[in-house]
Amino acid sequence: MSDRIVRAITSDGMVQAAAISSRDLTERARQIHKTLPVATAALGRTLAGCAMMGNALKGQGASLTLQIKGTGPLGTILAVSDPAGNVRGYVANPQVDLPLRPDGKLDVGTAVGAEGGTMTVIKDLNMKEPYVGTVDLLGGEIAEDIASYFVESEQIPTACGLGVLIERDQSVRAAGGYLIQLMPGADEDTITRVEGGVLAAGNVSAILDKDPDPEHLLKTVLSDFDVKILESDPVEYKCYCSRERVLGALASLSADDLASLREEQKDIEVRCQFCDAVYNFTPEEIAALNTPKEEEKE
Repeated sequence: MSDRIVRAITSDGMVQAAAISSRDLTERARQIHKTLPVATAALGRTLAGCAMMGNALKGQGASLTLQIKGTGPLGTILAVSDPAGNVRGYVANPQVDLPLRPDGKLDVGTAVGAEGGTMTVIKDLNMKEPYVGTVDLLGGEIAEDIASYFVESEQIPTACGLGVLIERDQSVRAAGGYLIQLMPGADEDTITRVEGGVLAAGNVSAILDKDPDPEHLLKTVLSDFDVKILESDPVEYKCYCSRERVLGALASLSADDLASLREEQKDIEVRCQFCDAVYNFTPEEIAALNTPKEEEKE
């Protein structure tokens, strides 16, 4: 089954929810960045969370960036989603390898490093300034950190579950997650039923391993509610880099940096941090890049 995001609401209108099945896009990220299992799990969870958050945005050209700056060996984890939920991302140190936790699970929390770390969400809605919210990391397992962001920055009671299951050959067997949010007016009974459903459902990756349909995941977690599916959309690992965009980025360099590149008189290689695409530019192309300040001097 290809990757999908579903959005839903309960029949009483008190709970809105989203779920994603993201095995393929997580495996694509693993292949691009050559991640070892704990990095694959951390990046995969971040991609799934970012995709669901981005999919909630409206407006062409909008984007959501999810940045995790932990104090663990993985370093920065970053993901960017468009309003369709298509997502791209990277982890600073993809070759990190840690022993399994005593319970046999990947030690994502230690690899991320919560103490002193932060999570930042940037929503670019094509307005004058993007919305930026930052919270301290709770445990570094990512799902609880995303829930904490919604509670602290947007005052939305949220439950989040994310999971990545790794095969023995280090490929991705299952990946995805859910976001469940209470609407204004939700009473204590609704909260209790949501909490009970989350606890009863258990491990996200185990559910997706048995059935990769995100609708099934959502209805498993919200088993005590009548769930109405509003949307079901395909998603993928998608990078928007191009030769033109990279050339535009080079043109935005300072006059001194551009002058230094021109003096080298050799081809410049630029590698995209999201998809590993390589773009080469000749000395002639670099020489043609002039900043306004340089043109004024001439």
